Amino acid sequence: MMRRYRSGKIVATIGPASCKFENLERMLLGGVDVFRLNFSHGSHEEHEQVYNSIRSLGKKHSCFPTVLADLQGPKLRVGQFENDKIILKAGDVFRFDLDSAPGDARRVNLPHLEILEVLQVGSSILLDDGKLRFEVLSCSPKYAEVKVLVGGPLSNRKGVNVPHVMLPIPALTEKDRKDLNFALGLGVNWVAISFVQSVDDVENAKKIIDGRAGIISKLEKPMAIKALEPIVEASDAVMIARGDLGVEMNQEDVPAIQKRIINVCHRLGRPVIVATQMLESMISAPSPTRAEVSDVATAVYSGADATMLSAESASGQYPFESIDIMSKIITKTESDPCCLRRLEDDAQLPNRTVVDALCVAAKDAAEFSCANAIVLFTDSFDTVVRCSRMRPVVPIILVVDTEILACKAGLCNGVYAVISKKEFNFEKICKFAKDIAAEHKFAAAGDVIVVLSDISENSLSICRL
Repeated sequence: MMRRYRSGKIVATIGPASCKFENLERMLLGGVDVFRLNFSHGSHEEHEQVYNSIRSLGKKHSCFPTVLADLQGPKLRVGQFENDKIILKAGDVFRFDLDSAPGDARRVNLPHLEILEVLQVGSSILLDDGKLRFEVLSCSPKYAEVKVLVGGPLSNRKGVNVPHVMLPIPALTEKDRKDLNFALGLGVNWVAISFVQSVDDVENAKKIIDGRAGIISKLEKPMAIKALEPIVEASDAVMIARGDLGVEMNQEDVPAIQKRIINVCHRLGRPVIVATQMLESMISAPSPTRAEVSDVATAVYSGADATMLSAESASGQYPFESIDIMSKIITKTESDPCCLRRLEDDAQLPNRTVVDALCVAAKDAAEFSCANAIVLFTDSFDTVVRCSRMRPVVPIILVVDTEILACKAGLCNGVYAVISKKEFNFEKICKFAKDIAAEHKFAAAGDVIVVLSDISENSLSICRL
């Protein structure tokens, strides 16, 4: 077990700055809980090498690192220009069309019939991460004539966003399907689905994945926010991809939406990752801005299960420093008494189920007995999530008999896994729980632990070492 003195988890993206074995080891020892393989970049061979290195490190350090495969999703881009770049000014009239000829100051190819078919007069089109903005003046399935609202330089293959329009484009492209089959063959624990617009996108992915990995829906489209609850309920976890959300909607709306998503995830019992630009300045600077520190802390105060590093750990100049600083921010924030009070204020009522009843009882027993840990024996990921959702004041030591569940649970707040053969006798379970807590330095002689098991029968006990 890789013991952390914090509950919040760190997701780190792997890239050129971090893909070597010794760098991955440094990241693991430095605080990374979930390793993100970004399939927007890199070859299958490179991802396989990283995956094998992570699994080797898990065996070397007797822990179970979590691996997340993040699929690229549809990439909508304009074509190329005759002279590579043009300058557009506010008030200019411009045209997007299906003509594959190089563009000029009056027009450019938009090779996505699906976009042109759903545009309406007054629709917005954004280019280059929202730096350029257009309003549709007239349109047909073959073209869109637009007025430039915000101008600037426009060069080859820049990305296109069409906010507040349901695009008839599946979340999984042909490339995604190949990447998905490859990632599942490796044995990744989680798969993140990009471009989710509706619950159908999640359900379609679930049919393909068929339980071989958990599904993380990336919420990056305004249309997904309109269908938030059914999407969260259909997913195994959620990622708040604030970069794209901030492009397609007013940036001032994103903090409230982030808080809303976290609350819905808490209520429905789904782990939630806050992502994008958390320590962005550390791509090129050895320390973050004060605003970035506050951003990470705000996610922790709100109850996020995990916070994510993107380019900071993948291609930045200070990947290990960014991990260290994020870990320090999470640890310090969680030690603030206000953090616990805020989580209690935001806590959702438990469901009227046996599992939730046991998890609430375990949380209360740990708090009022001044226990050092909850030791949870289960083979159900749902039980792990329900227990984590209660945000007990002590760590949850998860005891399972499969590496698959141990690795998958690494995304959940406060959960640390060990592997053992399944035991059905509750007296033996309690003795084993005390041995585990002592061996991994969660508790010492005289300390109290709470033992919870749902393997053979639902059992709860307070034990003193």
